[in-house]
Amino acid sequence: MLLAGWIGSACAQDWAKANLEKSPRHGEWVDVKNGARTVHCFIVYPEVKEAAPAVIVIHEIFGLTDWVRSVADQLAAAGYIAIAPDLLSGAGPNGGGSSDFASVDDVRAAIFKLPPEQVTGDLNAVADYLKALPSANGKLAAAGFCWGGGQTFRFACNRPDLKAACVFYGPPPDEAAMAKINCPVYGFYGGNDNRISATIPKTEDLMKAAGKTYEPVKYEGAGHGFMRAGEDPSATGDNKEANKKAHDEGWERLKSVLGKL
Repeated sequence: MLLAGWIGSACAQDWAKANLEKSPRHGEWVDVKNGARTVHCFIVYPEVKEAAPAVIVIHEIFGLTDWVRSVADQLAAAGYIAIAPDLLSGAGPNGGGSSDFASVDDVRAAIFKLPPEQVTGDLNAVADYLKALPSANGKLAAAGFCWGGGQTFRFACNRPDLKAACVFYGPPPDEAAMAKINCPVYGFYGGNDNRISATIPKTEDLMKAAGKTYEPVKYEGAGHGFMRAGEDPSATGDNKEANKKAHDEGWERLKSVLGKL
């Protein structure tokens, strides 16, 4: 019952859950240890002959939802091992995770209370788990959305062996942290999401000054959250078509980036 009954019409995800239930790929829940912490994760395996690259999918401010899990499934369909950790593991009522909060506001509040070092530790533990899988080839990337986009940019500052960071409408880290980035950072932004897109010019300057690769793309007319909204069959609003176009183009670009790992 992941987020069932309370996420609201704007984020209702029955369609994503239905897609997951129809998936022919092997998906399962796994628990990853980060010291004394247990991180509950959803992992999906591709149907391939050889060891595959792996992608960490970092969730939105809404926590680990059916849509985020469906992104992992779609990445597996494209040939990647994909894992979506619930970074709210243990933070919910009675030690639960994303699905145990009573409201969206409660989830947001809990997200903002997460210690940055805990998030980094959880993501490092998940990365180590992936790299130890017999079916993985050791190549690792991260893709995150909204809050998770910002965390993806941060993770690139803290994980030296990351091969690519795909930041979907998330804010950048501070200037000092950028100096530690070893991989290319690919940005995906909505043209009508100036709260986030306004950070692009300064980020370009800072990344260039640090000698880092940063390739942002802005999708005109698209709003914040266009990857989810662009898939939602019940989506409405003036930017519905722009979100759909941005989703489709963003997805193809993501697959192109990952194909170069």
